[in-house]
Amino acid sequence: MTIKTLTTASLTALILGSGTAMADTWRYAFEEALDEVQGVYAQKFKEEVEANSDHEVQLFPFGTLGESDNIMEQAQSGILQFVNQSPGFTGALIPEAQVFFVPYLLPEDQDQLVSFFRNSETITSIFPELYAEQGLELLKMYPEGEVMLTTKTPVESPADLSDVKVRVMTNPLLVESYRAFGATPTPLPWGETYGGLQTGIIDGQENPAFFIESTRMYEVTDHITRLGHNNFTTALMANQEFFEGLDEADQQVIQAAADAAFDHIIDYQQGLTETALEAIMEAKPAMTVTTLTEEQRAPFRETAGDVEATFLEIGGPRAQEVLDQMKADLEAAAAS
Repeated sequence: MTIKTLTTASLTALILGSGTAMADTWRYAFEEALDEVQGVYAQKFKEEVEANSDHEVQLFPFGTLGESDNIMEQAQSGILQFVNQSPGFTGALIPEAQVFFVPYLLPEDQDQLVSFFRNSETITSIFPELYAEQGLELLKMYPEGEVMLTTKTPVESPADLSDVKVRVMTNPLLVESYRAFGATPTPLPWGETYGGLQTGIIDGQENPAFFIESTRMYEVTDHITRLGHNNFTTALMANQEFFEGLDEADQQVIQAAADAAFDHIIDYQQGLTETALEAIMEAKPAMTVTTLTEEQRAPFRETAGDVEATFLEIGGPRAQEVLDQMKADLEAAAAS
């Protein structure tokens, strides 16, 4: 019997055990390995909580409790106290969160990007209300790195993506984005991606460089293309009933830990992309890494308007408010 086939009741028993020995242990699941960005963030969060309270934080990396949809269900039901998950997967619950998949919306400039995530009214005011409607306390959103496309054939224009099956998260707007790019978007659980590339079920996938390197996606693809279209965003959430049941001191410990982990992960990411690309090229010298010129990006960039229009159609009742405020936040970040 695997974790993925456990019932909610048996999973609860497995994690909690019996008696009250685990009463002060908080459980935190995320979508990556311990040595990847979400894992590094989680370890810093754990360190801060345990240094400033009597509580222990138990970490569950990707796969230990199932796929992304499994850990979200466990967080909503209270089996987990914390979950770190990308809006790519929460889009079905919170359609407004799909705004992060409008291409060429987030800046490439790292200082502007960090300023946006630190100060965004969208993140600090609007999204907490939307997440709360799903029983989740939004603690922090943070960037993980420039998204790059890995394929078996070179990509320099939308025409090069014709009939190319690109694995995407199960997110309607990301599907629309790659369709607009000319590709055939193929939603697929992450655990099936490597095998899918081996067998030809898919022809490519997108992720930050560190994740391409750590998961060895370069072994089953031959080309990395930097379209400049996005930066991978993720979010730390708590079960809202759990969080609201804590005293003010514990809530402050949690928020301070989330803030400290944010600062830590921003510092950690300095040079991470370049280091990962160097490691990929050392492991597979035949791999190509192509940064498209502004002229080559232009036809991809032109699709953003159509994807934005789709977001306003499917992005939930507050889509227009979210998009308008996010653009204002990005303008403020650019001016800072």
